[in-house]
Amino acid sequence: MEIEEQILKKVHPSTLIAGVDEVGRGALFGPVVAAAIILPASQVTELNEIAAKDSKKVSPKRRTEYAELIKAMVTDAQIGAAQASEIDEINILQASLRAMQRSVQKLTPPPMICLVDGRFALPDLHNIQQVNLKQGDARSRLIAAASIVAKVHRDNLIIRDWAEKYPQYHLAQNKGYGTAAHRSALEKYGPSPQHRRSFRPCRLATF
Repeated sequence: MEIEEQILKKVHPSTLIAGVDEVGRGALFGPVVAAAIILPASQVTELNEIAAKDSKKVSPKRRTEYAELIKAMVTDAQIGAAQASEIDEINILQASLRAMQRSVQKLTPPPMICLVDGRFALPDLHNIQQVNLKQGDARSRLIAAASIVAKVHRDNLIIRDWAEKYPQYHLAQNKGYGTAAHRSALEKYGPSPQHRRSFRPCRLATF
């Protein structure tokens, strides 16, 4: 949290700071989803306990509880996404950046500073200072909290919109990631319209 702490010490307590992260980058099915959250600098420490949790190691129920707590704490939280067709068109890296950009652009009011997970700056975020952090969810409370919100939103989206529509892919269990059961279903049934056909397992399974 060293870089985040340095930023918080330099700015006015009322300065609005955002954190943004994406999830679903490695999935074979569905969108890449980003969440952005925003808080005054003076309130970032309120995220200490929640952001210390590894969202991948807690139960889905507890993760959902954390996401609701985060949304209640922050000034605003927004979601951005890039669908499978867009991922296939522009590649997963560019789609991930677009999803994060879209979530940040929705924030009201806009942040002065945005902590971004990863090495690449987001496009078209005018008048917003970006700070890129590799492995940002381990180095920033804001990014870690955004990651939890994004993960819960994407999981719920997959289950709500597609798990029953495409039961053969076991989406309720794998959330679109390439488990053995999911890959086996791809080989048997081929990809659905929501699969990322530019990804090798989906491309090889195309009939």
